[in-house]
Amino acid sequence: MKSKFPISDELWSRGKELIPAGTQTLSKGPDQFVQGVTPKYLARGKGSHVWCVDGNEYIDYPMALGPILLGYDYPAVTEAVIAQVRSGTTFTLMHPLEVEVAELITELVPSAEQVRYGKNGADVTSAAIKVARAYTGRDSIAYCGYHGCQDWYAVTTPRNKGIPKIFASYMHAFEYNRLESLKKIFAEEPGKIAAVIMEVPGVDPAINPDNGMNFLQEVKELAHANGAVFILDEIVTGFRYSTGGAQKLFDVTPDLTCLGKGMANGFAISALAGSRNVMRELDEVFFSMTYSGDTIGLAAAKATLNELMTRPVIEYLWKTGERLHDGINCAATEAGVDLRVSGNGPRGGITVYNKDGDEDLLLKSVFMQETVKRGILFGGPVFISYSHTEADIDRTITASTEAIEVLAEAISSGAPETFLEGKPIGVVFRKRD
Repeated sequence: MKSKFPISDELWSRGKELIPAGTQTLSKGPDQFVQGVTPKYLARGKGSHVWCVDGNEYIDYPMALGPILLGYDYPAVTEAVIAQVRSGTTFTLMHPLEVEVAELITELVPSAEQVRYGKNGADVTSAAIKVARAYTGRDSIAYCGYHGCQDWYAVTTPRNKGIPKIFASYMHAFEYNRLESLKKIFAEEPGKIAAVIMEVPGVDPAINPDNGMNFLQEVKELAHANGAVFILDEIVTGFRYSTGGAQKLFDVTPDLTCLGKGMANGFAISALAGSRNVMRELDEVFFSMTYSGDTIGLAAAKATLNELMTRPVIEYLWKTGERLHDGINCAATEAGVDLRVSGNGPRGGITVYNKDGDEDLLLKSVFMQETVKRGILFGGPVFISYSHTEADIDRTITASTEAIEVLAEAISSGAPETFLEGKPIGVVFRKRD
């Protein structure tokens, strides 16, 4: 059978021989999409649209897993980066942008009194853990959510090969919106917890369903009552939920905040921000990298943050995202299909459930297949950018409605696998036998 994506497939045949796992980012690998109907390599992007190496055009919703906040090739950011490239990308001494961007972050983010930079989210979540351990003199961590590929967290995942197993003894998981699960950790590990680190999921409000209280504030108070540092991982939510992130939206001020993704519209930079009292540990904690002060990421961040301050970006993300979610969810309800776009406007996710009420990746694969065939590139997350137009949303709702009709037919057939034209989607973290 002739390939629909000959250039993509030829690149993959070369790449998988040269690159372990075939990809630099597991969530971008071919097994995260319906193989055979989805390209493997993208060549360029403009606004909310991307083009694969074979020339096919798509409206993009993973948006590079979240960093593309304003849109691909967004003029203000692109021009700032080009100008900075011509001036220099990294130097023997420090650059003024280090100070200028720190000033912007401290102006926007409630918890930020001081700032340090990394390149990836995992850089600064790891730095936050080291700082908290230094500040408290303790070793153990209470955690909720995903926090990157560094050893301290990765040991808790199925992909923990190569990490000393003793690291796992310092890690204690608690559940979002279940304060009792965190109280249990403090009761079982008295005087040992250095930090409570968590992210705000895209699927639930920050309200404790048991008492209607602000769950983030409850976690902070419990952490402080037990002598622990409260770290909010805002790699995804920072500058997306509000100009000050989830902490501003939900009115909680963490001791340390981890920022990344949308802060530079796709350029590589991250930041650790926090109170002066805790951040001063970085005077001695070893956190030093050649490219943490690289001017390209800093120039992009400065341009991006200035756009957030001068344009109604956040308002647009909420309004446009909610319209997309409502359109798809209404279509699913009318078709009698248990498919939901959950979360909130700026950040959501698609889940399809089977007749037993369980999440079903095969059924989701049918939906993703039918939408990508119609020029809509969905993945794990659904991110809205400032460049997604009304026409984009209309077209996406129409394509999704048609895909849901096919999905309904597949479910009714009793053999939905026969509707797939390629391999179904998989998961990054597979359970080990």
